[in-house]
Amino acid sequence: MTVFSRLRDALNQVIVGQTALVDQLLVAGLAGGHLIIEGVPGTGKTLLVRTLARLIQADFHRIQLTPDILPADILGTSVFDANTARFNFQPGPIFTQILLADEINRTPPKTQAALLEAMQEQQVTLDGQTRPLSEFFWVIATQNSLEFEGTYPLPEAQLDRFLFKLVVNYPDSASEKQMLKNEFSGLGKPAHLALLHPLATVQELLECRQMLGQITVSDNLLDYLLNLVQRTRQHPDISLGASPRAAVVWLASSRAQAAMQGREFVTPDDVKAMALPLLRHRLLLRPEAQLEGLKVDTVIQNILAQVPVPR
Repeated sequence: MTVFSRLRDALNQVIVGQTALVDQLLVAGLAGGHLIIEGVPGTGKTLLVRTLARLIQADFHRIQLTPDILPADILGTSVFDANTARFNFQPGPIFTQILLADEINRTPPKTQAALLEAMQEQQVTLDGQTRPLSEFFWVIATQNSLEFEGTYPLPEAQLDRFLFKLVVNYPDSASEKQMLKNEFSGLGKPAHLALLHPLATVQELLECRQMLGQITVSDNLLDYLLNLVQRTRQHPDISLGASPRAAVVWLASSRAQAAMQGREFVTPDDVKAMALPLLRHRLLLRPEAQLEGLKVDTVIQNILAQVPVPR
């Protein structure tokens, strides 16, 4: 899809040295799945999302989540109007197309739970009234991988509603040098972002999502994907395996990956490419495996190596 090729090129000019991150972000956007982006401060997580919102002309709201944020600060509230003697609803920042929930693990579970209905059903129920959200409603959450004091880990029920968990690593030396050069031109600064030429529209991306139904998937490939899912539930180092929802969104993201590669069919490589970002936040290691220092990404790679690939 040429529109995603243009978006990839533009994002890689602003977010230097994070090509894998950019590709996975665009796959999630095409598949219509919410994201967690985890990384140390200063690696461009917020800049990436702001730039994408500008390039696709999407409504964008950012919430800096802290321990004192309440659900009403996200969803909105009814305010009494003395002139009309009526309550008027004041929508919160959730009524947008792209919602950046910055440092989501710094807000208490009660506030985290305010996003559950919105992420699953694209609606918000307040004061007994259900209010629909944008058709493109997309939550992108960030969290710091190093700080644990004063944080609230997301529950498994909420983690399962995120399509991917993307990990941002430090750029290599050449990329970081290019970042320093970009500072002279102002690339990535708010003033420059406002001047970026839009490359697509939200409606175009929604139309691309509709086209994913044309991406074919063979029975052998479905069996392969299901074997991988079942293996996560049987692995001796895993106490919580992938859910049926994970299998559904794994297929959807594999189709999106195939479309991004310009193919009309899904291959085993598409399924394997989605495994790490899709599973790393869904699988729960057994305590003894954690004590041994085993990493969930390593377990996922082992599962991929153990399950035979269809021919």
